[in-house]
Amino acid sequence: MKSFINSEFGKLEGVIVHTPGSEVENMTPENAERALYSDILNLSIASNEYNQLTGVLKKIAQVFEIKQMLEDILKNPIARTRLLQEICSHEGLTGMVDSLAERNSKELAGMLIEGIALERNNLTNYLSQERFLMRPLHNLFFTRDAAMGMNGSMLIGRMANRVRERESMIVEAIFNFHPSLETTTINPIRPMQGYPGDAKATLEGGDFLVIRDDVFVIGAGMRTSTQGIDFILETLKGYKEGNYHVIVQELPSKPESFIHLDMVFTCLDKDSCMVYDPVVYSMSRYKTIHIHIDNGKVKISEEPNILQALKKLGIDLKPVFCGGQKDQWTQEREQWHSGANFFAFEPGKIIGYERNIHTLEELNRNGFEIIKAVDVINDTVNLDAYSKCVVTIAGSELARGGGGARCMTLPVRRTEVTW
Repeated sequence: MKSFINSEFGKLEGVIVHTPGSEVENMTPENAERALYSDILNLSIASNEYNQLTGVLKKIAQVFEIKQMLEDILKNPIARTRLLQEICSHEGLTGMVDSLAERNSKELAGMLIEGIALERNNLTNYLSQERFLMRPLHNLFFTRDAAMGMNGSMLIGRMANRVRERESMIVEAIFNFHPSLETTTINPIRPMQGYPGDAKATLEGGDFLVIRDDVFVIGAGMRTSTQGIDFILETLKGYKEGNYHVIVQELPSKPESFIHLDMVFTCLDKDSCMVYDPVVYSMSRYKTIHIHIDNGKVKISEEPNILQALKKLGIDLKPVFCGGQKDQWTQEREQWHSGANFFAFEPGKIIGYERNIHTLEELNRNGFEIIKAVDVINDTVNLDAYSKCVVTIAGSELARGGGGARCMTLPVRRTEVTW
């Protein structure tokens, strides 16, 4: 499958996911904050909810599992050596490449995701407060952040927190070595010719939205730095010919539910989007900036908000409001549980949590039929019979991890959208 993403809502053909496993259970209240969680999850409940998401996706597109793909590429001696060297060097595990390389591919894939327990075989290790020599990837089921499709290429994420950097290494190796995928990877840690890079550059997929092949909306906040966005600008400038538009939305640093742009703004179709009103419209102190790249030259200006900036580019989106429009407390409660975080699998067809009832009512008022995931999985409902719908998945546990359906999906191919 050749990667291609030129919109947020083209019909989904291929998507990468990671079913949560023991790495989620290897978390305690003491280390939850370090793992970027505000709470610890019950794996059995979270897994059942997650299976609703993947069950729907498998009815729609080809679904790739990270753990299986990692196991596949670890059978390639070049991929195995290169990835182990990068991970061990980054995490200070000197002298471990050879011993890890002796493991079979299945066991090694599990270790790289679920962690390696610290052996209490010397005084330093005995007295250490750490449980793991190599920490588990608690956040891996949020596959969105490790990479992002940009037309025919995959842009590798540069995580803002060290605890997540191994995710990007694994995903980049999968894109570079897995025989089922064909793409070109672009990585901020590997400077381009004529651009030295910036150590402060961070970039995560939750902040990166492809609206059109020449229009991108990017959040600047806790996880994606202005330097990371500058890297994207340099990439687009490197194409020399053509016009590109980057709309940058500054995000609040608190509360943590504003972690990424897709927690306050997601696309539903060519003509509609989900917005969290207090950030997208009301917080005027957070700037919306339009960057126009015209044949390598950059022009920067400010706009009132994302929707007005897009309208000037011929993209007129009607806002649907997270939590409805009546009560700000309801808006805040539903945004906290990823009420604005929808994943479009086709124009006008989206997936989100069933718990955000006021948001769903607002969607229904805007013409979206509400369909339960179990009905799609059991073939009780035919999605082709609807022009606009929202498929609802259970999320009492998953939502406590701090992300929604968009966060848990990494699209690698969509059909091309024509405007």
